[in-house]
Amino acid sequence: MTVATQPLTLKAFLELPETKPASEFVQGRILQKPMPQGEHSLLQSTLCETINQVARSTKRAAAFPELRCTFGGRSIVPDISVFRWGRILLTETGRIANRFLISPDWSIEILSPDQSQTQVLSNLLHCIEHGSELGWLLDPGEDSVLVVDKEQRIRILTNKADLPVLEGLDLSLTALDVFGWLTLN
Repeated sequence: MTVATQPLTLKAFLELPETKPASEFVQGRILQKPMPQGEHSLLQSTLCETINQVARSTKRAAAFPELRCTFGGRSIVPDISVFRWGRILLTETGRIANRFLISPDWSIEILSPDQSQTQVLSNLLHCIEHGSELGWLLDPGEDSVLVVDKEQRIRILTNKADLPVLEGLDLSLTALDVFGWLTLN
């Protein structure tokens, strides 16, 4: 005997308890992200700090690690979500909102060893389709950054290639700079 089950809705997913590592809701399915390891963790924290040193100090943007963003029928948790200052969701009292129901302006993912590059790229493209200006997929195994721009053009940058950042941010990085953070001397 077969028992029919109703597909999970986004609303039902959002009522579930959070998981560690985070789970995402993509095309009616729950996908749990892999547990971050050393390289991932160091890249995420250093890149977040680097962006915020420039962006928050000038009130142009802010970078958030592991922030759930729900929009366009998906609920995803980019490794880093960057929002322009005027788009950061606030409560009536001026505090940061807990729920972000919009796409980030810049979505950054760091590929983990057991993660599907196709699924991560799908999330970046989803962000772009829903208003994000920029997406990065850092691949520590290849020392490369896959970049998706708002026209959905995809480029792979390595070595001394300048990495694009949100317009208006005084930040200059290369793939060599970013992956150089992994060497602790």
